[in-house]
Amino acid sequence: MTPAIAIFVKTPGLSPIKTRLGSSVGRRIAEEWHRRAAACVAISACATNLPVYWAVAEADGMQHPLWQGLPRIGQGEGGLGARMARMHTEIVQRHGAGILVGADLPQIETRHLEAAATWLDSPDARHVLGPARDGGFWLFGANRALPTSTWESVTYSRDDTARRFIDAVGASSWEFLQIMTDLDRASDLQAVLDELDSLRKPSAEQRALARWIETQIEPDA
Repeated sequence: MTPAIAIFVKTPGLSPIKTRLGSSVGRRIAEEWHRRAAACVAISACATNLPVYWAVAEADGMQHPLWQGLPRIGQGEGGLGARMARMHTEIVQRHGAGILVGADLPQIETRHLEAAATWLDSPDARHVLGPARDGGFWLFGANRALPTSTWESVTYSRDDTARRFIDAVGASSWEFLQIMTDLDRASDLQAVLDELDSLRKPSAEQRALARWIETQIEPDA
């Protein structure tokens, strides 16, 4: 068994990107954020030497130049729960364990992903979750596929999403990673910047993104 990583992405021009962020800073900045953040996550994921995939939201996005650097799997149709269920099941079937991450946490480090993979490398059923400060989660991994009904029983983008998801899975063998900030609004920029600046060994892409974020934060009056 070699756990694999799937990075969930949307394609600028084909899907709305970070609409809550875009409502404050504009669509162009929101799309630029997504591109830069996804690149950071990919660098950290590839440094694990595990198989890494782009999980692309749109059928037309599968051939987009942004996603040509890694193998691609289409998320398919349906809500977020159905798409995560489909993606995770396919990764588990291919590799024995699957780790799903969002593209909007550029502060993810290789060590986080390696810790998740190490935990899942077991003959016993295991689960791992990275909780987000807003109550959601930025990573989920398991070495068993979950029923689609489990994924779809949870309402996402709520302040209790992670707790409800853990309850829905109902397993006892969990590993929890550190809490991090998932950027949804302009007010999250400073927290993400602080987390990027605290990284042990930031990549060149993470350092560049931190400096870019600084240009987007309005100085205090």
